[in-house]
Amino acid sequence: MTQRIILDLCGGTGAWSKPYADAGYDVRNITLPTDIRLSCPPSEKVYGILAAPPCTHLAGSGARWWAKKGPKALLEALSIADACMRFVALCEPVFWALENPIGRLPHFYGKPKMYFHPCYFGDPYTKYTALWGRFEKMQFNTVKPEKKNRIWYMSPGPERSKLRSITPSGFAKAFFEANQ
Repeated sequence: MTQRIILDLCGGTGAWSKPYADAGYDVRNITLPTDIRLSCPPSEKVYGILAAPPCTHLAGSGARWWAKKGPKALLEALSIADACMRFVALCEPVFWALENPIGRLPHFYGKPKMYFHPCYFGDPYTKYTALWGRFEKMQFNTVKPEKKNRIWYMSPGPERSKLRSITPSGFAKAFFEANQ
């Protein structure tokens, strides 16, 4: 039997696709330094797509810097998200999801299928996130967020962005269990 292919677009650490890899799926993480905008989908049938385009210029948490960044930053961010959507259109997977924190994307992609905080899936912190796509919704396992979550209280910067961009393990597991 052929392994089911999962594309993890802009997947960074591969945290979202890890449950698929652990279960034996053929996971292909297309992430930096590869530019998704210049990549082509595989010729084989793709079963699922997980897309997490960078939120640096899209997330509402950075709204205070949007004017300073200007339209060029927004256009660059949208070009990456649009490249992920191009993969969805070309691959026609059984399921797909595009994830991004609350911010600008609803103005371009419409209302998300669902919103969540990591604490809905057992990770004790908040980060209001939207999901667009064609997928089965997950079972919640809500826990109370920690009041002193160290990432939340870090000053804005590369280290905080890096830690907050990692897909929460509870969400990744719940997504996998609902979408196999």
